[in-house]
Amino acid sequence: MGLFDKLAGWLGLKKKEVHVLCLGLDNSGKTTIINKLKPSNAQTQDIVPTIGFSIEKFKTSSLSFTVFDMSGQGRYRNLWEHYYKEGQAIIFVIDSSDKLRMVVAKEELDTLLNHPDIKHRRLPILFFANKMDLRDAISSVKVSQLLSLENIKDKPWHICASDALKGEGLQEGVDWLQDQITQSDSSNEDMRDK
Repeated sequence: MGLFDKLAGWLGLKKKEVHVLCLGLDNSGKTTIINKLKPSNAQTQDIVPTIGFSIEKFKTSSLSFTVFDMSGQGRYRNLWEHYYKEGQAIIFVIDSSDKLRMVVAKEELDTLLNHPDIKHRRLPILFFANKMDLRDAISSVKVSQLLSLENIKDKPWHICASDALKGEGLQEGVDWLQDQITQSDSSNEDMRDK
């Protein structure tokens, strides 16, 4: 990174770009979450199921996120792995009211965590236990137990209860993700300076 780039970063003129994969089963709320994170003038009114994937962007105070919103439909899930190498963080969305498919979500998560392009990297993973507004939704603690998140020892992770339609829980999650990425960048720079 050149001196001018560093200076622009310190002054807040240039935001670091981060590539994030947004994964989860179909109908879990991935696209709705990403839409809510965009500025209100850039939000889409009608959310339709993602076919294949779409690329969306949003900014926080210090980062510029490019999000790969991957379709969660069964026939598209095998495409996820083609984007693992580029990903610097993962947002994994779970429909907390869909108890029947919680096992499928766990299988997909396990496959993701054991993939060679993910397994040995310290990628932060943000989990959204989404659709908390629904009557039959289970708590984020219960979602965490069902997905065995406590077994993830080699990656920083965090789970947030969310309601994507109202935007509840989203800012907490993005703040955590931003902190993780910023900490990771600081420690990487420290290592290069030594």
